[in-house]
Amino acid sequence: MSAGPSVTHPRQTLLVASAACSLIILDTNIVAVSLPAIARDLGAGLADIEWVVSAYMLSFASLLLPTGSLADRFGRKRLLLGGLALFILASLGCGLASSSLMLDAARAVKGVGAAMLLTSALACIGHAFHDDQQRAKAWAFWGACMGVVITLAPVVGGVITATVGWRWIFLLNLPIGVALMWAVSRVIDESADSHAALLDPWGSLTFSTSLVLLVWGLIEANRIGWENPLTLLRLAAGAAMLGGFVWVEKVQRRPMVDLQLFRHPRFIGALLGMFAYAGTAQVMMTLLPFYLQNGLGFSTIASGLGMLPFALAMLVCPRIGARLAPHYSPATMMASGLGLVGAGNLLCAWATASGRYETFALAMVLTGAGAGLLNGDSQKNIMMCIPRHRVGMGSGMSTTMRFSSILLAFGAYGALLSGQLHQALTVALQGLLPPSMQVGEVATRVAAGDLPWVLAGLPAPVSTQVAELAPQAFRCAFHTVLMAAGLTALLFSILLGILLRQPLPGVRPQLA
Repeated sequence: MSAGPSVTHPRQTLLVASAACSLIILDTNIVAVSLPAIARDLGAGLADIEWVVSAYMLSFASLLLPTGSLADRFGRKRLLLGGLALFILASLGCGLASSSLMLDAARAVKGVGAAMLLTSALACIGHAFHDDQQRAKAWAFWGACMGVVITLAPVVGGVITATVGWRWIFLLNLPIGVALMWAVSRVIDESADSHAALLDPWGSLTFSTSLVLLVWGLIEANRIGWENPLTLLRLAAGAAMLGGFVWVEKVQRRPMVDLQLFRHPRFIGALLGMFAYAGTAQVMMTLLPFYLQNGLGFSTIASGLGMLPFALAMLVCPRIGARLAPHYSPATMMASGLGLVGAGNLLCAWATASGRYETFALAMVLTGAGAGLLNGDSQKNIMMCIPRHRVGMGSGMSTTMRFSSILLAFGAYGALLSGQLHQALTVALQGLLPPSMQVGEVATRVAAGDLPWVLAGLPAPVSTQVAELAPQAFRCAFHTVLMAAGLTALLFSILLGILLRQPLPGVRPQLA
């Protein structure tokens, strides 16, 4: 594809690069409301459905650091175009998949393209704006674009799944991706850092292996149990490989992750802020549609519309945050945002007891408001700590932290949901199930959204009872998940209130 004429206006670069990032966010969030439909169509259980999300996130998060370095070294525009091409082809594979295994494989390839796409797009934005004030405004605009997409994605996903089928949520990426490739070739100029590090194979291998083992352990614990030695072995090996990654980066002459930054509490606080935001707020965009469909009995379209209180609050609050930011420190903004997320998740947990949507929707507004305050701020706090000539590394670190957190949180919450649901159904369905049907299989099907499979194997009187008891058990299990997310957010809000008040000497003195 021809590069076209050179256009150097930073606002045009910002617009096109933000649109490219929006494609990633659209694809991530549009899938959430369709997962129960995918489970029913492909006969998948909870672990299978978790892999639909995790296969994508795993390759995505594993490759964000090396693709950030590659963008710096070989050219951000070049990598952006390559990422878009791979993303389009993998989307076609997802739309044509005939089994959960084929879908998972296509999603994994798609994650590779998404990693190339996102890090290079963020690096293009970081390189286009030199002045700190201009960069802050650019990241605010980027955050607003993400908010709009997050708002629309559940509704679009619900409508597409209910009308033409879930396969079209993937096929939709084809025309959008082609249009973006044309815009990138016309608008964005090439940029690179000739002194950037080459690809770090050992660092990439240890980090990606660590994520694979940790997520594998979390998801498969739903199948084999937490007490199984394989579960403990996978989690322990994942933690060991993460330590190996730190060692590998420490001995590199020019590592893809500059470990010197970790000497400063301010930078650590910025990364933990992204981790907490993604793991307690952004992950809810995937989890809450499960509750609306499996706990409250919403249809696909209704669950997409039901997410609007969360999404609209997340859209509006970045503007409020931008007005508050000049008057309050990053520590206050981040701690307040996480405090709202924590309170919102705890109120959502309380609302599950009533089984009513109205009270749950009001609680979602609070969670979405906190997420909106954090969305742009978490990205900005990290990128402002990174030297301009290493914006590729900075975008890689930022997005790696974001999506690694979503990946690990989704696995952890899924394991917690599965365990709690199994306990609740064991009590609720005692004496109701035929000998051929195990509670564990019923739990994994109910959690994935395939209650019709359960009901089809039961006689009529029992089927009616189970149809009432299963959603109640799901609400009880989801209560525990929301409690865990709420308490985690509150703990991180206290920690960030301390860390982000510390100065960051030597990198950006004006942040102190």
